[in-house]
Amino acid sequence: MPSHASPLWTPCGFEHLTRDPRGWLVPTDGYWRLWLQRPELALVEESCAAEQALHASLMEAPTRSVAQHELDAFEDADARANHRLFLGFRDAVIAAGSLEAAYAGFFKAGAIQIPPLFLDLVVQAMVCNLLDGEDDAWQWRAAEMLFRRQRVRVQDGRVLSGDSEVLDMLNETGGLGAVGRLLMQSGATIPEVQIEVLGDDNAVRYLASRSGNGRFNFVLDLTHEIQRELSHGLTLTMNRSQSGLKALAVVLQKWVRHFHGVAVQVQPESRVEDTAWRWHLGLDAESTALLNDLYLDREVEPERQQRLISLFRLSFDDPQDMRADVRGKPVYLGLAMNAEGLLKIKPQNLLLNLPLTASA
Repeated sequence: MPSHASPLWTPCGFEHLTRDPRGWLVPTDGYWRLWLQRPELALVEESCAAEQALHASLMEAPTRSVAQHELDAFEDADARANHRLFLGFRDAVIAAGSLEAAYAGFFKAGAIQIPPLFLDLVVQAMVCNLLDGEDDAWQWRAAEMLFRRQRVRVQDGRVLSGDSEVLDMLNETGGLGAVGRLLMQSGATIPEVQIEVLGDDNAVRYLASRSGNGRFNFVLDLTHEIQRELSHGLTLTMNRSQSGLKALAVVLQKWVRHFHGVAVQVQPESRVEDTAWRWHLGLDAESTALLNDLYLDREVEPERQQRLISLFRLSFDDPQDMRADVRGKPVYLGLAMNAEGLLKIKPQNLLLNLPLTASA
């Protein structure tokens, strides 16, 4: 079983996964039972007899085959659809042999039939595998970006990234759930909930928060560097000791090595001046489109350019792992928010679009 030297986000099921010889994650029956207890599949008061019977049977034997007539007997169409999606996902993972193999197969197959929630939970478990035993809070917080949508805000020259679901909930309810929403609608004043920017003073508290109700409440600073204007027109540029971008770069390195078995170095870049630019890929939909337009020398509006949070330079430790036509050239990665300030990283892009040799 995987070790758990650091607290983990809950509940992604990592504790119910084993590793194969490659280090990829193989589900146990406990993993599938955890899925059956999720709100989308758990029994409710209105669950019909057929749903109750199938649920009890799957809790007893989570990998057993399910006949079509067992699902057809469900009275609730949503419950029937949710179970059908889960069973299709379960069977695909079992057939692939691991979460990683199934995840890669979902995208290589073309049209994705797996719900985004399922994919995010799989990525969450795989990220726990990558960082198992790691005590660096910045890497763990940066890794959240691979499976949690972020809301990015530029404030006082800093680029701050927070969990969009948490921030939107706080904005709507003040962090008090449905009660808070009612209070805000009635015009009542409710206490402001503080969202912390991850720093040296709260890193330990962040690590502890991942296994409790406070998970995803910390903001990550994605600022490249901080500049301070001095007298006589001088500017002092200070590199930050703890950088969210550097932490994200390390996580991306680990992701590539884990899936492709090749070593790469990823370095944040504030700008690229490369007349021989040969290969790029976006880490999200916005940066993919933006880099494509820049590469093709299309005009890009300044407002759209400002959505680019960072570039990264990816290089292979062994150039022989790259395709011959781009061997030795850097691969540029982009990270950008959309017009609403939202960012959703697509880690699968690093599985599909790197210029790897056939052997790699």
